[in-house]
Amino acid sequence: MKIKELRSKKREELEEQLAQANKELIKLNTQVATGTTLKSPGLVKKTKKTIARILTLLNQKEGSKKDE
Repeated sequence: MKIKELRSKKREELEEQLAQANKELIKLNTQVATGTTLKSPGLVKKTKKTIARILTLLNQKEGSKKDE
């Protein structure tokens, strides 16, 4: 997911999306651990980057609230 799409979302939506991404990452890691071939090998990396983007935005929004 692109950063522009994430910035337009509210905090609650970001937290919900973060939970979904974490579940997806756990599912992918389980597939890798069991030896199952993934549909797309780059999906793990893409999911991790999405999680990092969401966490970054949540931290930025939290920081802007403290400044006010």
